[in-house]
Amino acid sequence: MKHNLSAYVQLARPHQYVKNLFVFLPVFFGGKLDNLQIILNTLWAFLAFSLTASAVYVLNDIKDINEDREHPKKKNRPVAKGTLSVMNAIAFLIILLATSFSVAIVFLPKNFLFILLLYLFLNAAYSFYLKHIAIIDVVCIATGFVLRVIAGGVVSAIPISQWIVIMTFLLALFLALGKRRDDLLLSANGCNTRKCLDGYNLEFVSLSMVLMTSVVIVAYIQYCVSPEVIQKHGTHDLYFTGFWVIIGLLRYLQITFVEERSGSPTLVLLKDYFLWVVIAGWAITFYWLLYVAGR
Repeated sequence: MKHNLSAYVQLARPHQYVKNLFVFLPVFFGGKLDNLQIILNTLWAFLAFSLTASAVYVLNDIKDINEDREHPKKKNRPVAKGTLSVMNAIAFLIILLATSFSVAIVFLPKNFLFILLLYLFLNAAYSFYLKHIAIIDVVCIATGFVLRVIAGGVVSAIPISQWIVIMTFLLALFLALGKRRDDLLLSANGCNTRKCLDGYNLEFVSLSMVLMTSVVIVAYIQYCVSPEVIQKHGTHDLYFTGFWVIIGLLRYLQITFVEERSGSPTLVLLKDYFLWVVIAGWAITFYWLLYVAGR
């Protein structure tokens, strides 16, 4: 029983839930971290997205069982390895979706359920077809992050700045391209498990990442110095947080091009202490300017 429980946890990939923290961006940037009701609603949204994301991972593992068995790392996933049967995985998927939708229906606005269904449909389409089309595959990943931000705005009733949407999309594209670069390196070593890799090469992906880095920095600075943001938060000093953003992006480029370990952005984030310091520095600086100095 303990063994099976461990396999189900591995199948759900809870370490990937860090991606769903994007639902909190509207609350953080909107200056509402001190509103307990909004925080509670956003926590419910985080839970619903996390359960749905786990269901998507299960679906993907069921569909890609044969390809995963040929992958040096994915072959150890429960379904590919045979620890859990396909029927066990399907039952688990149904439980995850039922719980997620129940949370959305009982605790959250109706519009949130629509966004959650759109997220599920997008990821199902990605798993079955879109992930095999170069460029479209990374756009789907980035769109998923934007949907998280929009969902956070819906449950918190906070208007979302166009800059937040743009920055989220660009940053997610940047991370997805880093993952594709790692896939290309694996392909060069004889492990080609993605059809979309035929539409990429190292030069294209590397140049695209550099382009995304530049545009993310420009978009972030534009957000910090935009008149509406300055008027809303009562401070001209948000641009100071841009230094942390630049340092963080440079570190991720170093991880990608020098250390060549950008295959899992989530694991990079969870294990890289340099990025921990940068993110903490950014969050503390932003919090101080927005919630302390700006009030």
